[in-house]
Amino acid sequence: MALPRGMVIADAWSQLSDAVAPLSNSSGRPLARTVKLILDPLVLRPVQNPRFAGSAVDIEHVDDLRTRIREAGPVLAATAAWYQLVKRTRRKAGVTDGNPQDLYFQRCFELAHLHGTPDQATAAAELAAELVEDVRSSRGNKTVEQLRGYITDPGNVPELNQLLGAAWRTDRRIIDGRADLDARSEFLAVCATAPDSEMFHRLTAHRVGTHEANELTGDGVARDHGLSRHRRVAPPRLGDRASKTRLPPPFDRSILERAFASFTAVFHRESMADIPALIRQEIHRSAGAWQLAEEPSRVAMVLGRDATADLTDPGPAMARGDARARLRSRWQRQAYVHRVLRLPDRAAPGLPEDLRTDVRHPRRAYLRRLWVRLHGREMRGESVTADAIWDLLDGVLRSVIMDQRDRLKDTLGRGR
Repeated sequence: MALPRGMVIADAWSQLSDAVAPLSNSSGRPLARTVKLILDPLVLRPVQNPRFAGSAVDIEHVDDLRTRIREAGPVLAATAAWYQLVKRTRRKAGVTDGNPQDLYFQRCFELAHLHGTPDQATAAAELAAELVEDVRSSRGNKTVEQLRGYITDPGNVPELNQLLGAAWRTDRRIIDGRADLDARSEFLAVCATAPDSEMFHRLTAHRVGTHEANELTGDGVARDHGLSRHRRVAPPRLGDRASKTRLPPPFDRSILERAFASFTAVFHRESMADIPALIRQEIHRSAGAWQLAEEPSRVAMVLGRDATADLTDPGPAMARGDARARLRSRWQRQAYVHRVLRLPDRAAPGLPEDLRTDVRHPRRAYLRRLWVRLHGREMRGESVTADAIWDLLDGVLRSVIMDQRDRLKDTLGRGR
């Protein structure tokens, strides 16, 4: 027997004092960034403690997980106190760029370990000011405003438009590469339990990802994959504005929106190229197969497409270790999926059409999110290896499920 990991964490968190409120949401649960930036890497450490790594925790390990969080209570409370002080210091310094949680959560955890609470520290105000300045200076010129400023600078626009036109004037039909359908199927059959590096190398060497991008030139194919709203994919614009809450599907994004989407993850920024090089790389990437630059990324898109082709179809049984069977089982276990599918339109007039469509055609939402993750990896210079494929495929589906479940709960909750 096992319990959902999120539920166990939330229950353990609820036993902590009100001092951790700055790290909590309005429901008293830990913020998503608290889990991602503090609890997982610094408290639970699932890489070192695999019993805490899955989406569910076996019943014999539940008390251990709760104990870990309970024992970390004092340092978490001190982290929250430092975070409040650092935010006030940041406002006084006039710093507005970047998400404070991304910027300071882990650094505040360090301060809590070294000094306890701010009240216990000598010169806490000076330490907070040093932290704000250190983070600001370490980021150099890589700010969102500088990114926008570079791509909209009238002195740069003609050259960038010329580069964009040249990249998209090439014949985009790919004639080389091999489909290797059997090899793709064989790799998916083992990647969750015993990833075969030689087989993945074969898929990459045969340019399977590039070859399979041929279909995206077909009428409506990119739209059916959830990667565009249009029947035909067109070259992107340079763009002059971007908002994380209103980003279009991947193939419809401007160059600015493509760079902006990954650039706003502040703690990854320093691993990226400088802004002029980053924009030029993005222009060339936009004209590539799957609008990605690296063949392993393109192969990963093909594997994700293959693995999610029949999420909604009971279909023939496959070996339990097969990635396709695992993903299909995870999707079909979601109660909210069946709830949405049973709802007639008149029963939930407030349900967004895009949510209803994504639940009925989950591969669209899945491939959008998979593309975003692979694109972000490329921008940060991170390679895709055989060992990483299953975590990537499974992690994307878990992310889609959590997002859709939260949106459904929110929508139906408002309708009561």
